[in-house]
Amino acid sequence: MEPQGEKPGEADGVRLTPQLLKSRSGEFALDSILLLKLRGLGLVDLGCLGACLGLEWLDLSGNALTQLGPLASLRQLAVLNVANNQLTGLEPLAACENLQSLNAAGNLLATSGHLQCLAGLRGLEHLRLRDPVARLSNPLCASPSYWAVVRELLPGLKVIDGERVTGRGSEFYQLCRDLDSSLRPSPSPGSSTAEAQPWVPPGYWEARPPRGSSILEEACRQFQDTLRECHELDRQARDSLAQAQQALSPAGTTSSFVF
Repeated sequence: MEPQGEKPGEADGVRLTPQLLKSRSGEFALDSILLLKLRGLGLVDLGCLGACLGLEWLDLSGNALTQLGPLASLRQLAVLNVANNQLTGLEPLAACENLQSLNAAGNLLATSGHLQCLAGLRGLEHLRLRDPVARLSNPLCASPSYWAVVRELLPGLKVIDGERVTGRGSEFYQLCRDLDSSLRPSPSPGSSTAEAQPWVPPGYWEARPPRGSSILEEACRQFQDTLRECHELDRQARDSLAQAQQALSPAGTTSSFVF
């Protein structure tokens, strides 16, 4: 039997307390906390987090949260990361009027209706519901119209899932999406994918027999002739030197020169 007043699942998780918030932030007063990193603590209940009225940056990723009720009082919150939890709704965030960036990838958001609460956040520019690198997503991301629906519902967004949709650089991302769509096989019945064609003609990579070069052969012949002439000139020079030595040496005297 569960203890009275304790919600299912809370006995196995962590509930935020003032002491925990102060130890994590280093602040003595909850309303003085501006930044909180509460990643991967096994949180199931946000407890007194709503008392941090000055909070501007909050990381709650990698916990076991199912609802965000206490965040409704955080009017100064600008950056929120609730990725990799068990959230089925984001309704309390409708009151976070200064919210600019939201990461909710890796939750249980099933339909675009769960995003309707964000429509009134005029400052919201960055939204992530899917993270291919971390392998995090939401059920609603599986819909083929997911991208178009999110853009229509939240026209003020500049970046969706890390890809810029408006402003400088958005054309590049649109080009990549169009290219990706064009590479997907057509789902229409009876359609066939064109057979891939080789880039080079047949036999291009086959080894070819070496061909003789008349220029190379002529050069080798001339080299051999020149080499023979050099040997002949060397022989003649030696004979001439020997004759000169014999003519210049006195009769009967052995030359001390060695050639």
